[in-house]
Amino acid sequence: MPRTLSSEVAEHIGEPVTVKGWLHNVRSLGGVVFALVRDRTGLMQAVTEDAADADLLRGLGSESVVSISGRVAQEPRAPGGVEVRIERIEVIACVEKALPLQINKALISAGLETQLNHRAVSLRSPRARAIFRVQHEVTLSFSEFLAGQGFTCIHTPKLVSAAAEGGADVFEVDYFGRPVYLAQSPQLYKQMLVGVYERVFEIAPAYRAEKHDTARHTNEFTSLDLELGFIESHEDVMEVENAWLCYLATRLRERCEEEFEVLGARIPEVPERIPRARLSEVQAAIGRCGGEPDLDPEGERLASAWAHDRFGCEWLFVTHYGVEKRPFYTMPDPEAPHLTRSFDLLFRGWETTTGGQRLHRIEDYRAKLRAIGSDSESYDFYLAAFEYGLPPHGGLGAGLERLTARLLDLRNVREANLFARDRTRVSP
Repeated sequence: MPRTLSSEVAEHIGEPVTVKGWLHNVRSLGGVVFALVRDRTGLMQAVTEDAADADLLRGLGSESVVSISGRVAQEPRAPGGVEVRIERIEVIACVEKALPLQINKALISAGLETQLNHRAVSLRSPRARAIFRVQHEVTLSFSEFLAGQGFTCIHTPKLVSAAAEGGADVFEVDYFGRPVYLAQSPQLYKQMLVGVYERVFEIAPAYRAEKHDTARHTNEFTSLDLELGFIESHEDVMEVENAWLCYLATRLRERCEEEFEVLGARIPEVPERIPRARLSEVQAAIGRCGGEPDLDPEGERLASAWAHDRFGCEWLFVTHYGVEKRPFYTMPDPEAPHLTRSFDLLFRGWETTTGGQRLHRIEDYRAKLRAIGSDSESYDFYLAAFEYGLPPHGGLGAGLERLTARLLDLRNVREANLFARDRTRVSP
């Protein structure tokens, strides 16, 4: 008999079906045994009063893989309002030892480190499955929205000869006897490709050798990147992200209400125009980081609270960061050259996106690299694109895991990593 998914069982009342999945939970009520079977679409209840089948189910460990055949009957108290009256059970794979943590309840009692140590098991929990179902929709929405706006999906190298962001926060790799680096971002390549497609995007891993140990940092993360040409300023880039976030919020309401309910989270409202304020204005309003070229984490939290009080919005674009805190390719503000045409997007207290307008004239790049004392030869491959002409352009990079964590009010960004990589963790 063909397999029937749990989400399809209700379509077969009175008919025989075969369901296959993981034994999520087993409970006894008198002489009746109820089994919850989980597959990729959800849970299905099966029930038996047969003594042999009941003993078999009781003897199987949670997460054993089973095939259950029987007839579908209505049962309002069961998931989906139906259950399968068992006629045959086949054990496909047995669990050999006790699970390292309990995963068949809404909440996992084990701490995050235990969950990360036993990721093959903890990811099967309803909570983890809900997190990554939402993350799936975030990535799909990014691709679909941008493709609909004329963007081309690209795939750039992750072994690079120069650090895109500058600084020392790069992982060095021995590449056949010479040093190369794990890419901090696709920045240099996506700018070059503006000269080919005008509008490009990429969803790919990025690496930062930052020695942070905080709730918002990991050393490998997934970056949602875009770059577009023929812009007037960084405002054009912000408009693209704003429109995508509106699209995302609508998609989450259509497809992920159940997951948000499992996680006790709320799908955010995204205004058609997210409020924006200059860094100096924000610093004055919160009374913190005054005169600095950036906000610290507490400043970001206070800025988000200020935006919520002033604008009634959980999102805030903060613009015009100092040149010393932005990469060399960032466009200075012509009216205030010590500031940049750049922005961060704050959401529920965390920075989730950094972006801005880029330099696009070759002479500006040469002058900038001389000013910061950088060896321009390391960037010859990149500067060649500007020698042959690039339009005014800009873009952004958003952290997928950070955005997921904020959407779902997770306390630690590592909950939004399938397999987290931080200062101490490279396994599993």
